[in-house]
Amino acid sequence: MSFDEPAWWYGPKEAARVRLLAPLSRIWQKVAERRWRRATPYQSARPVICIGNFTAGGTGKTPLAASICDVLRQLGKTPIVLTRGYGGKISGPHWVDPRRDTARDVGDEPLWHAERGPVVIARNRAEGAAFIEARGAASDVIVMDDGLQNPTLAKDLTIAVVDARRGLGNGHVMPAGPLRAELEFQLGLVDAIVVVGAAGAPRSIDTVGEALRGRFDGPVLDASVVPVGPLDWLTQSPLVAWAGIANPRRFFDLLAANGATVAREISFPDHHMPSAAQAASLLHEARLHQAMLVTTRKDAVRVRGAPGDVGALGAASRTIDIGLTFADRDGERLTALLARALRER
Repeated sequence: MSFDEPAWWYGPKEAARVRLLAPLSRIWQKVAERRWRRATPYQSARPVICIGNFTAGGTGKTPLAASICDVLRQLGKTPIVLTRGYGGKISGPHWVDPRRDTARDVGDEPLWHAERGPVVIARNRAEGAAFIEARGAASDVIVMDDGLQNPTLAKDLTIAVVDARRGLGNGHVMPAGPLRAELEFQLGLVDAIVVVGAAGAPRSIDTVGEALRGRFDGPVLDASVVPVGPLDWLTQSPLVAWAGIANPRRFFDLLAANGATVAREISFPDHHMPSAAQAASLLHEARLHQAMLVTTRKDAVRVRGAPGDVGALGAASRTIDIGLTFADRDGERLTALLARALRER
């Protein structure tokens, strides 16, 4: 769990601070509903597939967006990721160039996506969609990485991602809990749900997925986070693992599940750029433990090309990229959902 997610969000529902913050949660919900009622969404000339979260924090949304892009390519389309570029200074619309742009310019997730295909960042999603349309390619499909709660752009298919381990927390709306709006309200915005768990987790304890199936009429698909590429190097020496993502525990557990000996685990807040002192400390930890530094691909692109110890940290750190694998025939069901959305357009 990252430092900017309170642990008590995932504790008892009737904790004292939850009751204290409940009035603010009701205001948050009213603002969210009013925003939707007053919005006039832009109808793009291109299909729009949206992937988002019911809750704040990491759920596996970005790997799912990448998986959906892969499926769209198999269907003969050209997926273009549209994201707000959180953490970057460029407001857009802007085509991301991984050879020139840095995380300080566009954010880390856009750079992660841009290693795979075209990406546009735009704070205003409607302007971003129009910017993509101006390209004039009829095969383009807009894939919104985040945006479930954004009413400014009409969507052809909306998929919510839920972390199987943390679920929906205490079930309260921010700031009393992790929900971005009341669950029933958000369920009305989505066409499908993907529950993302750890590889090898038993299906019998899939309480989150079962609970959602009892409240949602659409498809609820099961997926697992899996490493991409060879991992035999993980067992060759001790590791100092560091991550500045929303759910670093999932990354650390992935290392352990693949036989790694982790001497130290260091977590930073989501999207965090290590300072020179923090980078120097990590480099020192690796020397102290005679260990290899390892991080996520998203963290690696964030520090790429940085000066001094931060750049040295990036150069010294090996990376693990992650993807999703779907349970049973749920991958086929996802492909069918995408194909149907494209046909209906």
